[in-house]
Amino acid sequence: MELKTTELTKTFGHKTAVDHLNLSLSKGVYGLLGANGAGKTTLMRLLCNLQRPTSGKIFLNGENIGKLGQQYQNLLGYLPQRFGYYPNFTALDFLLYAAALKGLEERFARKKAKELLEAVGLSKESAHKIKTFSGGMKQRLGIAQAMLNDPNILILDEPTAGLDPKERVRFRNLISAFAEERIVILSTHIVSDIEFIAEEIIMMKAGQVIDLGSPQEITSAINGQVWECVIPTAKAEAYASAFPTVNLRNTGYGETILRIIADHTPVENAVRVQPNLEDLYLFYFKGDTEK
Repeated sequence: MELKTTELTKTFGHKTAVDHLNLSLSKGVYGLLGANGAGKTTLMRLLCNLQRPTSGKIFLNGENIGKLGQQYQNLLGYLPQRFGYYPNFTALDFLLYAAALKGLEERFARKKAKELLEAVGLSKESAHKIKTFSGGMKQRLGIAQAMLNDPNILILDEPTAGLDPKERVRFRNLISAFAEERIVILSTHIVSDIEFIAEEIIMMKAGQVIDLGSPQEITSAINGQVWECVIPTAKAEAYASAFPTVNLRNTGYGETILRIIADHTPVENAVRVQPNLEDLYLFYFKGDTEK
């Protein structure tokens, strides 16, 4: 299975949200990373055929998704950043309602809904109304509805928002198992989640792909530029202002450990360390403001 974009472009007035994007995706988990306004959500909505491109095309196995129509929609599962639900529905009733909208046969839908509620840790709450759920529980229910039709292509926009660390581990395990024969595309601001799950990282900035590859491949771009150093706590703020700083940790003994990105030794006792995806994110987006 191949999902491919050719010169995919989407503009809103004078703003270009997706800019002549060429991607080729096969089975596996892809993580979308980028600052707010990078074009991630617009790209996901284009891939879901919820928005029409200004120019360019999207193909599934060589066929234009616009011409495939409902046939393509039946292969999709989608969780937007904010999904709609009826607060007075129970979790099970909501999934059965969503399944009916997807055109699923009732017996299959009921069985699948119960399996997914178990998978996302909501089986004991299946008869409870959604309005009583925490934010994390609602998010887990949203993940379940996206997977109802056993999709070949699963697209998740900020799926880990509102999940606590234990819930995020459950989500990562669920997606890893689900993605063996499918295309999974997910976006999140929690870089560690993508680092754990994604086989390929798509780094976006200003509507374009600026880096693409496995976490190990793309972090090699800053090999030798990530440092850790111990400095007096009184000087920590000055150093953090002078260099892109990934992390700042107070030892409690009048000293602070800084993790810094620099192309030269930032302080005398600095030690080079192995870069990770969070370091790379700061390297690419240190000058960007949230939009």
